[in-house]
Amino acid sequence: MKPSRFFATAVLGLLASCQGCFGCKTSPIDDDSLLLTRSCESTPPLIEPPKLDILFVIDNSNSMREEQEGVARELTGFIDELKKGGGVPSEFNIGVVTTSVYLNGRLGQQTFLLNYGKQAGKLRPVPVALADGGTDFDDPMGERVLTGTDPELITKFAKLVRQGTTGSGQETPFEAVRLALLSELATTPQVMGGNQGFLRDGARLLVVVLTDEDDCSEKIRPPLVSVGDNGAVADCTDREMELTPVSEYHRMFHDDLKNSDGSQKEVIWTAIAPVSTVNKAAMAFVDGAQVRNIDCPTSNQGGFRHRQMAEMFDNTLENLDSICRDSFRQTLITIAQLASVSQTIEIRNVADERLMQFVIKRAGGEDVMCTLANEGIVSFSRNAAATSAKVQFGNQCKRRADDQSILIKQICAT
Repeated sequence: MKPSRFFATAVLGLLASCQGCFGCKTSPIDDDSLLLTRSCESTPPLIEPPKLDILFVIDNSNSMREEQEGVARELTGFIDELKKGGGVPSEFNIGVVTTSVYLNGRLGQQTFLLNYGKQAGKLRPVPVALADGGTDFDDPMGERVLTGTDPELITKFAKLVRQGTTGSGQETPFEAVRLALLSELATTPQVMGGNQGFLRDGARLLVVVLTDEDDCSEKIRPPLVSVGDNGAVADCTDREMELTPVSEYHRMFHDDLKNSDGSQKEVIWTAIAPVSTVNKAAMAFVDGAQVRNIDCPTSNQGGFRHRQMAEMFDNTLENLDSICRDSFRQTLITIAQLASVSQTIEIRNVADERLMQFVIKRAGGEDVMCTLANEGIVSFSRNAAATSAKVQFGNQCKRRADDQSILIKQICAT
């Protein structure tokens, strides 16, 4: 009988005894219950790059120029962090929608309704500079989904973030996301103005909302809540009970977004919104002629609904930050870290899970060994054809954003 040995991307070394066989008392080759790979020349197990779809929701009302510029300046750090991915870089796509769906305005006692049909939940094309110095935000041939491998990604992404300041003054980011991902737009081809192809089967979804006002979303048409031109009155906050509840939008985004196998999509919801720079509190006060959020001097209104939504997705509120930051660099890096490190990875060319070992190299150089036996791996589920499997990490093996790499080892026989 020949000894067993490990391999990852290459054979790593001979095992002269059962020491290192994950606690086995007899040679794994003698155990008929194990699906031992009979050749160390077999194709080694490989980690599939995790798919990540990223949707930025940009407030393009008349107070957002500086904030759009601030994010556009810091996109390099965001993209660099995504590409690190805790040792497993993501395969990511990026799309942008605006917060402009409608404006139910009010002048005195008269209301008027404007619909932003070209924007409402539709992926925006990369803006085009015009000869007269203006910008075309609605180029019908413009690129609507950017890929992480595009050499011009940062340039195009920065243009997409700069959505201008002529949009609705009634910001409805939750409704924009619903339309983008859960309406007929999701299955309408992009050449016909839809978003088909943005959401990929099996991909995780990152949503990033950028706004200086609270959400004022309704599914009802015509909407019930109207907004006036008095900045000292927070119409959407005062009439919040008439808006579609945040809990209903959370239910839709958490439960109704599905993969083809019926499983729920993993959604990472984040927001850069009108909350305190000190403790992320949502507390409104009237500052002269404008309602602002406490500790957030450039906000318009308090971010009550944004904080509520963020907390429903992550009660630590690590996914929420203030629109009033002097720089968005660290905010964007933190968002990228939240999205790029999943506790579940997919591998192909799998053998018996009891004979597999995952070694995570931490930032300080420490190697952490993870197996089913030591409960570093808490689940190992194969697909129907047994050609790939999803592996979930737990306990001491939970992945971190600053991990350097993951190495897979597997016992085989020569």
